[in-house]
This record gives sequence, structure tokens and C-alpha cells, in this order.
Amino acid sequence: MTIFIQSLDYNLWDLIVDGPNLPTITLENGDVISKPRNLYDDNDRKRVQINANAKHIIICAINSNDFNRISSCISAKEIMLVHDYEMFTMNENEDIKSMFSRFTNIINALQALDKTYSNSEMVRKILRCLPRTWMPK
Repeated sequence: MTIFIQSLDYNLWDLIVDGPNLPTITLENGDVISKPRNLYDDNDRKRVQINANAKHIIICAINSNDFNRISSCISAKEIMLVHDYEMFTMNENEDIKSMFSRFTNIINALQALDKTYSNSEMVRKILRCLPRTWMPK
């Protein structure tokens, strides 16, 4: 999917990797909040449109079960990370250390976007993705 999105528009891929760059405003007290839609200028609308395009491409590329899992996601990056989490498996000829490192990278990126999973969910996910050779005898 990486090459497909990059071939359509590399800005879309940058948005997925770097996260959304949605319009914000800084209040007098220093708080940063989302900019109201009625205050958008042309540049703001372009940024919002790129995020919508990225979400559309990802949603069109997945099946209905995956769509139900990610429909509450706000950004294209969050959609991609949730999809990576849901589809996570141990690669052939991959050692446990590198597999766990990949899993941790996905979890950390999701936590940065305020998407968390309980420890029991993550443990079950890791155990389900192990190949049969890891099963007790």
C-alpha cells in the first residue's frame, strides 16, 4: 500500500507517516485548539482535504471488518497504525526480539495518538501472532 499511496501523491504519504497537520489556533492563554471551520482559509482547507484524501484511500483499501475497527479514527496515520496493529503477525524467519520491537513501535505510535490497548489485549495479540512452532508441546 505504501507504493500505491506514494504514487498517487507523496504529500498523502507524508501526512500518513507524520500525522495530520490540521489547522489550529493559539488562544490568549497559550492553549492550542482546533481552528473552527468557519475561520478556515484556502491553505487550511487544502490541509484538511489532504487528510480526507488519505483517509479515503486507506478506507477503500480495507475490508468491512477492518473498517468497523478503524471507523472511529481521526487521522490517516491513526487508521494506518490501527490496521497495522490488527493485522500484526510474526514474519517468517523473524526472531522474537525483532517481532516484539516492531509490535512495540506500533503500540508506542498509537499511544502518542491517544489510542491505547490494555496489557491483556496486547499479550493476547502477541500470543496469537506467534507461529505454531512456539506452541507448547
